[in-house]
Amino acid sequence: MKENISQSIPRSDAKAKLRGETKYIADIPFDKLLYAKTLRSTKAKAKIRSILLPKIPDGYFVIDQHDVPGKNRMRTVVSDHPIFAQDDVQYIGQPILLVVGEDRETVYNILAQIQVEYEEERPLLTLEEAENSSAVFTDYHYDKGNPCAAFQNAKTLIEDEFATGYQEHVYLEPNGMAAEFKGDTLFVYGSMQCPFYAKGALLETMDLADDKVRVIQTTTGGAFGGKEEFPSLIACQVAVASLKTQKPVMMIYDRMEDILCSTKRHPSKIRYKAALDENQQIVALDIDVLFNAGAYNGLSPVVLQRGIFSVTNVYHIPHLRVHGRNFMTNSVPSGAYRGFGAPQTIFGTEMMLYNIAVKLGIEPLDYKARHLLKRNDPTCTGGRIHDEVKMFEILEKITQMSGYYEKIKHSPKYHGIGASLFLHGCGFTGKGETVINGAIQLTKKNQEVTLKVSSVEMGQGAETVLRKIVAYTLEIQMEQIIFEKTDTGLVPDSGPTVASRTTMIVGGLLQQAALEMKERWHEAESFEVTRRYNHPDFLHWDDQKFHGDAYPVYSWGANVAEIEIDPVTYELTIKNLYGVYDVGVPIDLRSLEGQMQGGIAQGIGWATIEVMETSQGRLIQTNLTNYKIPTAMDVPEMEIEFISNPYEFGPFGAKCAGELPFVGAPPAVAAAVSHALKKPINHLPIRPEKLMEIDNEN
Repeated sequence: MKENISQSIPRSDAKAKLRGETKYIADIPFDKLLYAKTLRSTKAKAKIRSILLPKIPDGYFVIDQHDVPGKNRMRTVVSDHPIFAQDDVQYIGQPILLVVGEDRETVYNILAQIQVEYEEERPLLTLEEAENSSAVFTDYHYDKGNPCAAFQNAKTLIEDEFATGYQEHVYLEPNGMAAEFKGDTLFVYGSMQCPFYAKGALLETMDLADDKVRVIQTTTGGAFGGKEEFPSLIACQVAVASLKTQKPVMMIYDRMEDILCSTKRHPSKIRYKAALDENQQIVALDIDVLFNAGAYNGLSPVVLQRGIFSVTNVYHIPHLRVHGRNFMTNSVPSGAYRGFGAPQTIFGTEMMLYNIAVKLGIEPLDYKARHLLKRNDPTCTGGRIHDEVKMFEILEKITQMSGYYEKIKHSPKYHGIGASLFLHGCGFTGKGETVINGAIQLTKKNQEVTLKVSSVEMGQGAETVLRKIVAYTLEIQMEQIIFEKTDTGLVPDSGPTVASRTTMIVGGLLQQAALEMKERWHEAESFEVTRRYNHPDFLHWDDQKFHGDAYPVYSWGANVAEIEIDPVTYELTIKNLYGVYDVGVPIDLRSLEGQMQGGIAQGIGWATIEVMETSQGRLIQTNLTNYKIPTAMDVPEMEIEFISNPYEFGPFGAKCAGELPFVGAPPAVAAAVSHALKKPINHLPIRPEKLMEIDNEN
């Protein structure tokens, strides 16, 4: 094999022409375009008694549930969210109807005159209220070993509880979609991660044949999970409007509307009961995971699955009882967000072990190291760790980089250092990848190769990495690889751009296809090679019992955070953050480092300053003045290193990477704060007023 792929990029001698411009959905011109704006519920839970419309001028339209030709439900994992409200509303911001026309100001004026008469009902506004009312959407559980006997024979029992809050995605480009009919075929364009998700939703809502719907991803300014399932709702709405008006219809959210109604990270509450033996080793855990799904279930069952499948993190716990529930509240629906349920449970587990170690008088990182998984150990779901685990190598490197052991002994008050250990399962949970059965296609024409996949570029570097895999395999220049526009009419369904699966799963298929193409390169000027994904034969999963290999392989990491707390204002400053990661073999080192840094920045935001609260079901923080995200002044100095650990079935040994850096930063920061104050930190975000309260407790 040649030198490491991350260091060797096929290049052309020709000077590339770079232009710092692109067209987003709002920039695309359409002939006779109409604009749409949504009338949204102002009540958290209510019956709709009547809707009084003003006089609608010629050329303007009202689009509601009665205009939907097919199912008035957005297709996703649980298809329960109405395209337009029918007889009731279940959260503030729920779409009731659209007003559509050629002049935006006129559309807004019509919208302002519409009167909705509600009959209000008592809403469930908090996770606690939902639990007390048994408002459960999804209820999962699994056991491992013999937890009953382990708890009965335990030397010590310890209980703890943790909570996390909402998080807004804050992608640079708000949601936007457009639809038009060309003849009898519907074309939908927009900013999205999963064009085939949107197509599936459109087929049901519009009641059209498969070949009569095409979905085309436009340049997408960030997503982080926020443009996974949610764009399907907007796509269906503009498609219904285009059908009724017989003209192209575009709907672009402003930032406040996007924050108000788009999905969020699930708030959580996680309860632990730990059984320790005479050697102070954790031998059993009873874990209860509660997620706030919001008004509709949507993707929440799968988010909960990843949360409970990650709940023991990097640790070997022989006996387990795990219970996970999604609860219904009358609040904005929760959905996909980077990490997909794992950040909540890994935060809880990391801090649970930290708190136990402090109670026992043991250095926390040393205590965690006692419990680490090794190759051939059983996972929490009874599968196996099939590949080598390099956590001890990661630990050695990060403690040396950060000077952890010296600093934890000699940090003055209000200065702290903390560490986190973590993993992330690569690809979809359980049988997800086999259900998707993702397909890719490579087409050779003369000396150029066209890459056809449904994986999208959304700022994470997919186009670069996938083209690089093919170019490197074929030993040709990057300029000879064409990344086909993600258009459901032109590319096969290789699965959604989620779950850290793009490089490992889709890239792996592309490498296989490129190897075949390389062998056949001279047999014809033009030909195609296709591949479909198959799970490695040694993986086994029981979807009914949640037993077996939840993931084919894991990526691993460790973070160390150094923090300082102002003794007067209790403002928290993160000074340094170190990260060491095992993602197999890096494909493109520069973009990978960017992924790590970006994930860390998002993670520390969720852990510290990204406060999102509700009052009577209404979000309080609805703009970027009062919902604060880390700026360049808030991001600490970062030092990133990688450990090589090739995965047999990944392209050139690559595993997953995109979500891994997010899960580690929050517990590292929390551990550092706990070290600085000598008090437990059991809640995110960590706010100055809470730190003042904790520090002044007796």
